[in-house]
Amino acid sequence: MIDKGYVLTMERYNAWQNNQIVDIVKAMDEDALWRDHKAFFGSIMHTLNHLLWADTLWMSRFCSDVDLPDVPGSESTNYMATRGEWQAARFRLDGRIRIWGETLSNLDLAGEMTWYSGGMQRDFTQPVALCITHMFNHQTHHRGQVHAMLTASGQSAPTTDIVFMPEDA
Repeated sequence: MIDKGYVLTMERYNAWQNNQIVDIVKAMDEDALWRDHKAFFGSIMHTLNHLLWADTLWMSRFCSDVDLPDVPGSESTNYMATRGEWQAARFRLDGRIRIWGETLSNLDLAGEMTWYSGGMQRDFTQPVALCITHMFNHQTHHRGQVHAMLTASGQSAPTTDIVFMPEDA
């Protein structure tokens, strides 16, 4: 389904996208970040918090040194209380995702993984490759929502086309 090259490309894309968003969010008014845009998670920060929470959750399943998020999924939109906390946690996690991708082998992408879903209150077993693909797809989906909210807020939204990703991203 996927190989290490896919993971390396997507972890670079993830970091590139998040770095662009950080640059935009740093310059925004606090009220604009938390304003309800009637999006699925409401505000830009609520959506960014949910995305960080979900990435942390998935990475805790892939890597034994990443702790489960300390809040339940129902509170994922408030995962980090401030923009600064979110930015620092996002930077750390993106670095961990990069290290994880670089140390994977194609064999690590084979087989299945089992985890307990607190939201669904049951165990799940899925192919590892599908879980990894889902994590990256989930990121892209929610960053698309952030892109729309940034545009609606009058911000210059980041470049999202993967074909324009710099080689050094």
